Amino acid sequence: MIKEFKDFISRGNVLDLAVGVIMGAAFTAIVQSLVSNLINPLIGLFLGKVDLSNLVFKVGDATFKYGTFIESIINFLIIAFVVFLIVKVMNKIIKTREDEEEAEEDNKDEEVVMYLKKISDSLEEKNHHEN
Repeated sequence: MIKEFKDFISRGNVLDLAVGVIMGAAFTAIVQSLVSNLINPLIGLFLGKVDLSNLVFKVGDATFKYGTFIESIINFLIIAFVVFLIVKVMNKIIKTREDEEEAEEDNKDEEVVMYLKKISDSLEEKNHHEN
């Protein structure tokens, strides 16, 4: 069981996932700070309130913190947009690599055709001289 665990944890994709989760958590903390400390005060200026997280309404004894919900939506949109940009860049890089590989394969195919043409021409020339 220990060997299986060591095999599992040492696989590259598990380590990549761990790094991704750690980086995602750190990035989320940065985005939350950005939203709480910069974006929300800016929005609050337009709404006449300085802190969005204090926006609430009460119905009886229930308190609905819709300002905190708005902060969460802003956090989500920023993170989703950054992830979109990362995926877009990665797709472009992958496509560029695939295009380069295709071009290399096309060049190799052209070389093979050229060599086959030379061989064919040599054989025809040899046959022509023998006749």
